[in-house]
Amino acid sequence: MANFTAADIKALRDKTGAGMLDVKNALTEADGDAAKAEEIIRVKGLKSVSKREGRTASNGLVASAVRDTDSGQRGVLVEVNAETDFVAKNEKFIAMAEEILEAAVVSEATDVETLLAASLGEGTVKDRIEGMIAIIGEKLEVSHISVLEGEHVEAYMHRTNPDLPPQVGVLVATDAAGAPIAHDIAVHVAALSPSYLDRESVPAEVVESEKRIATETTIAEGKPEKAVPKIVEGRMNGFYKSAVLLEQGYARDPKTPVSEVVKQSGGKVTGFVRIRVGASE
Repeated sequence: MANFTAADIKALRDKTGAGMLDVKNALTEADGDAAKAEEIIRVKGLKSVSKREGRTASNGLVASAVRDTDSGQRGVLVEVNAETDFVAKNEKFIAMAEEILEAAVVSEATDVETLLAASLGEGTVKDRIEGMIAIIGEKLEVSHISVLEGEHVEAYMHRTNPDLPPQVGVLVATDAAGAPIAHDIAVHVAALSPSYLDRESVPAEVVESEKRIATETTIAEGKPEKAVPKIVEGRMNGFYKSAVLLEQGYARDPKTPVSEVVKQSGGKVTGFVRIRVGASE
């Protein structure tokens, strides 16, 4: 019988982040030698990295960083995923995510492919992830990176569960005058999830699609032909109030549009991005 205790299992599990059964089996194979067991976990993990490609990694976290630039500030959001929330709150996973975030800042990557190829330690971000997969035994990946620049950039991280790291990350860019209101706008974006900054930001094909749906719906309801354009206009306004940040009702005062809150501050919102773990937004 292998010479190890429950405390040995716990210690190796805490060190590697691997599952309890994997740790126990490795210690058994290593006859209680913790160092050898850790090596076994790594080797077996690396051999099975490709087998995990088909799995879904829908848990994880969002990490953020804001740095000063010559023209203002630059914010970065990175979503790093795991298969389970158990791993998502693992200290080693969180530490890896912070390393990946810093690699994103240093490399100035703007897409996942470039970030994975960025330098990290003695290898790349991709190497770091694969090394952690070998230890933890789950599929891990970087699924999103968003970058936002402006005179002022505010980051807001929201925890949907107090036991987990941030699941929603928001960056809001404003001019210098809008800096005092930027945090509140970021909190609003986290809560109400707008898709566009203003009407001009809505793609023409989206507007056309919404207008077509509104028209067909109105006609199907049997509304008088003469009334259709006015009803469609009203429904389009409703769409804008739902999807456009500046036209949404402010989270703290729904009767007041965000545009009015921004106007009262004397500033201007120039952009925003929002990432929620497990969702493409």
